[in-house]
Order: sequence, then C-alpha cells, then structure tokens
Amino acid sequence: MGKRERRAYLEAIRARYRRASKAGKTAILNEFCAVCGYHRKYALKLLGNRRRGYKAAHKPGSASRHDTPELLDALRAIWMASDQLCSKRLKAALPLWLPHYDRPLSQETRDLLDTISAATIDRLLKSIRAKAKRKGLSGTKPGTLLKKHIPIQAGVWDVAQPGFIEADTVAHCGDSLAGDFVWSLTMTDICTTWTECRATWNKGSDGVMKQIKAVQKTLPFTVRGFDCDNGSEFLTWHLLRYFQSCKQPIQFTRSRPYHSNDNAHVEQKNWSCVRQLFGYDRFGDPKLVRLMNDLYTNEFSLFTNFFCPTQKLASKAREGSKWVRKHGKPVTPAQRVLDHPDIPESAKKKISAQMKSLNPFLLQKQIQRKLIAIFKLIR
Repeated sequence: MGKRERRAYLEAIRARYRRASKAGKTAILNEFCAVCGYHRKYALKLLGNRRRGYKAAHKPGSASRHDTPELLDALRAIWMASDQLCSKRLKAALPLWLPHYDRPLSQETRDLLDTISAATIDRLLKSIRAKAKRKGLSGTKPGTLLKKHIPIQAGVWDVAQPGFIEADTVAHCGDSLAGDFVWSLTMTDICTTWTECRATWNKGSDGVMKQIKAVQKTLPFTVRGFDCDNGSEFLTWHLLRYFQSCKQPIQFTRSRPYHSNDNAHVEQKNWSCVRQLFGYDRFGDPKLVRLMNDLYTNEFSLFTNFFCPTQKLASKAREGSKWVRKHGKPVTPAQRVLDHPDIPESAKKKISAQMKSLNPFLLQKQIQRKLIAIFKLIR
C-alpha cells in the first residue's frame, strides 16, 4: 500500500473511528495497524487528529514566556557578536555582555535573560545555527634533531598553577602547503585557559621564537612550562637555549609523536581562535603578518580572554564501558586569573581596570573592520 492509499484509507475510517464505541475503536485501531503497518501509538495520533493529513496536533500548554521579539533580538545579537558561543558558554557570557547592549530592554526581559537555561537558548537559536563545516590541512613536519634533549610531557606538571603553556601552529595555506605563506602561533595556558595568538611569515625558528617572546611579555603570569608537538618549528636549539637561559628556567617538553590529543588544550583553540577568525584561505602576502598581529595582540586578545567563557574538565571516570566526563561552570580566562591566589595583586588590578574599560560590542566591530582590511589583500 502506497502513501496515497494509506492517506485515503485514514480519511475513510477517521469519522467512523470517532463515532464508534470503545470496543469498536479497538477493532478499527487493530485493523488500521495491521493494514498500514503503523505502530499503535502513531496510529492513535493519526486517528485523533482532526486536521487533514499526517500532521500531529499542536503541543498542549501555553506559549513559552521566552518567545518574545525583544528577548529573541537581544539573544541573537549577543550570540552573533560573541562568535556563536555554545549555549552553556553563552549563558555564562550574558551577564558580561548585557550591560553593553545598546538597545533598551524591559526589566522583565532582563530578568528572563538572567534566569534563562542553556536548553532554552538552544531551542530559541535552533533556526539560525551555523551549519558550515570545513576541514584544513596539517602543516606539522617532524623535527628529529632534539628529540633526545626535549623530554615527552608525562603528566609531571602542576597544572593547578598558571604558567604551563601548550603551543601549536596553524597553516594559512589554503589548498596547498607549497610555497611561502603565513602561519599562526597559538599558545594557551592550561590552568586559566588564557590564550594568545601571533602570526609569523613561514615558520622559521627565529620568527617563531620572536613571537613566543612577544606573547611572554603580554601574559599576566610567568611562563613555567612550554609543551609543543614534534614540529620542526619548535624542536630547535634556539628555543631550547632560550628556555634554559631564562632567569627562572622554563620546562621544555613535547608530546608523543602522532598523539595530537596530548596537546588537546591548544588543539581546540586552533579552531575556536584561529579558524573561526580567518577561515581556510591562503595568506600568501607578507604584509598580512603585521595586520594579523595588530588584530591578535589588541582586540582579539581582549575579546577572547575577557568576554568568552570557557569550560574546563572537572572530572573523568570510567563507568562500565563508558567514560563519564563532567565539566565545571563556564568562566572567562580573565576571571580565572582574578580568582587565582598565586597571581600578583598588581596584575589583578591591571586586569580589573582593563575589564571595566572594555565594551565587547565595540571590540567585535573593530575586529570586523580589521578583518575586512585583511581579506582585501587576499581576494
């Protein structure tokens, strides 16, 4: 029996089903399920629906109190300006963004946004979720010269202390790794999730070390450890001597070859901080390095570390055949720095004053303006 025949059969028996007694309805329902092959519960929905066709009745109950144009506009604007944070992170970011929202909101709407759940945010934003998914190329080439001198990181770090950094590079090569192009260096602190990015032309040891030093000067804490993959841009004598000659020597470690999850903290930042910002185009003009570093150092660093909450793994346990992971409450990297007892008070005062002077919507506008200038050199 085809779809049209089933539909015609349904329309023929629906009126008779409604007029029948309880025993008669049971007999009609049994016959309907046997003829059409429907599940009993699905057949009951079809027979009980007064409208034509197979559409189910409206969900009972009153409309959601969150489905108001004012609330939806505010939520959509903050979600888009925050680079489409997931619902749990967006819920934590709303108190940081709402004071800077430039459109008037009623007190009722503000109260609803203060108490809105992550599940409700998911439901309200479902229709405008971004669907594009792209993959890039890996530009990591193994460096074997110093593998005996740089130990594999074996969980000896005290990651409850700030200053233990994971680093990686991202190739802005487009569809080909041939020739010269821009690379992005990403460095993230495991304890606070503070992340800094810098651009360099190719990935020579001098350029990479120059950007590492530049990042060190901007961090609100002292670097204690540096962990990287086995790429040739990191396993160099220049970097090894530099870390060993620091006033407080920096622990220099590397991950296991072909185990990218050893650097999981920075690997996911390659997507959320670099690819979401610049995509997968080829950056083959040396002039782009200065423009990208201007954006990375100023607006993007402030935007990412002050207004984008991140989640950290709180616990991981095996239950039967599954791993059960629980994550902590989303918090911004700047707030983690302020809450950590080992960060100097001078650094905390500087961050607190800086936070009060920032507007995330203005930062986002400046980021977009600089991105337009960058992509004009690419097209």
